Amino acid sequence: MRVERDFLGEIELPDEVYYGVQTMRAVHNFPITGHKLDKEFIVALAIVKKAAAKANMKTGRMPTNIGAAIVQAAAEIIAGRWHDQFVVDAIQGGAGTSMNMNANEVIANRVLEILGSSKGDYAVVSPNNHVNMAQSTNDVIPTAIRIATIKKATRLHHELTLLTDSLNCKADEFGHVLKMGRTHLQDAVPITLGQEFAAYAAGIKRAAKRVHRAMQNLLAINMGATAVGTGLNAEPEYIEEVVCQIGWLTDEAFVSSSNLVDATQNTDELAEFSSALKVCALSLSKMANDLRLMASGPKCGFNELTLPAMQPGSSIMPGKVNPVIPEMVNQVAFQVIGNDQAVSMAVEAGQFELNVMEPVIAYNLFNSLTILINAVNTFNTRCIMNIAANDCRCQQMVDDSIGVITALLPHIGYEEASLIAKEAVSTSRPVKEIIKAKGLIPAEQLEVILSPGEMTKPGIAGKQYLASVGQAIA
Repeated sequence: MRVERDFLGEIELPDEVYYGVQTMRAVHNFPITGHKLDKEFIVALAIVKKAAAKANMKTGRMPTNIGAAIVQAAAEIIAGRWHDQFVVDAIQGGAGTSMNMNANEVIANRVLEILGSSKGDYAVVSPNNHVNMAQSTNDVIPTAIRIATIKKATRLHHELTLLTDSLNCKADEFGHVLKMGRTHLQDAVPITLGQEFAAYAAGIKRAAKRVHRAMQNLLAINMGATAVGTGLNAEPEYIEEVVCQIGWLTDEAFVSSSNLVDATQNTDELAEFSSALKVCALSLSKMANDLRLMASGPKCGFNELTLPAMQPGSSIMPGKVNPVIPEMVNQVAFQVIGNDQAVSMAVEAGQFELNVMEPVIAYNLFNSLTILINAVNTFNTRCIMNIAANDCRCQQMVDDSIGVITALLPHIGYEEASLIAKEAVSTSRPVKEIIKAKGLIPAEQLEVILSPGEMTKPGIAGKQYLASVGQAIA
C-alpha cells in the first residue's frame, strides 16, 4: 500500500494502481450508476493531455523530460492501455473534476514509473502542476466530450448512410409491387412498395445530414479557457498550439471558439446535437412501426412483407416468429428520446460561468450514440437487407379495396364514386366489376385509369392512353 495526501487528508491505495487520492475520493463519493467512463471518452481525455503537454513544451513552460513522458503515457492510453485505471463513476458532482483528476493521476503515476520514480511521488511529477498544466476541468471535459462525440457520430453517420443505401436498393427491388396506401390506418389509394421504401430512405438520409450538421458545431472547442473562459494561467501561444495539436491527433478540423467565455458556460450545441439524435431515432422508430404492421400475420394480418426470421417468437406457441429487430429499434428510440430529455434539462441547469452538469450530458450523449450505432447496423444487416415482398398479397388487397375509386373521380364525379364505394362495401364486389356492370367507363379506358402506373405516377398512363386514342382516330 501507499499513502497519498491532498488538502483534505490522507488515503491509502494499493501500490499497483495508477490512480490516486482524488480519484479514490470520487469512487467513495459517487457509487451511482456502476458505469465507468466511456472508452472513447477515456481516449479523448488522453488526447487532450497529450496535446496540452506538447503545447506546453513548445512554449517552454513544461520541462522536456516530463513533457515527453506525459506524451508517452497519454499515447499508451490512446492505444488502449490503462483503461482499467479509470474507475470513477460516469455520473458525479463537480463538473467532471473527478474525471479530469482520474486522468491526471493515472498519467502522472505512469510518468513517475517511466522516469524511475515511485507512484505517488508528486514532488517529482504532479497531476495538477504538470499533467494539468495550463488547463482546467472546465476546458478539458467540454473538449473531451466533443472529441468523443464527433468520433462516435462519424460512425453513426456511416451506419445511417449504409442503411440509406439498403433502403434505396429495396425501393428499386419493390418498384413494381403495387399495394394499398393507408391514412388513419384505413385504406387510402394505391402506392408501390418501392415508393414507400424510397420515402424511408429519404427520411434516413435527412437524419444523417442533421447529425453531420450538428457535428460541425462541436468542432469549436474551449481549450485554453481554463476556469471561466478568461484564459487565466494559459499563454496565448499555448491556446493556439493546443488546438492545433488536438486537430492533428484526431484528424478533425477543431478550432478555438471565438468566445471562450461563451464556450465555457454554454452547452447549447450539445443540446442541438442530442436533438439531432432524437429526430434520427424518431425516423427509425416510425419506419419500424410500419414494418411491424406490414409484416403482421402471417395469416391474420396485413402480410405484405416477410421479415427475416431471427429467432423463435414464443415459449408456448410453436412456429411463431416475431418482428424482434424492429421491436428493438422502437425501444432504442424510446431510450434516445429519454436521454435527450435528460440532456435538455442538464443544459438548462447551467449557472453563470459553467454548466456543472456536463457529466450527465456526456453520459446520455454517449449512450444515445452507442445504442443508435448498434441499432442502425443491426436493423440494416439483420432486417432491411433481407426483407421480402409478398407481391400476390399486396395485389389482392388492392383488388379488394375501395380505395381505387379515388382514381375515378375526374371521370364519374365524387357523388357517383361515393355510391359505387358504398355498393362495393355492402356487396363485397370489386370496384372495377361494378363500374363495368354499370357501363360508366369503357373497359379499355378503365384498365388504363386503374393501372399501377396511372395510380402511382399520375398522368403517365393517361397520356399514353390519350395518345393511342388520337392515333386510332387519325
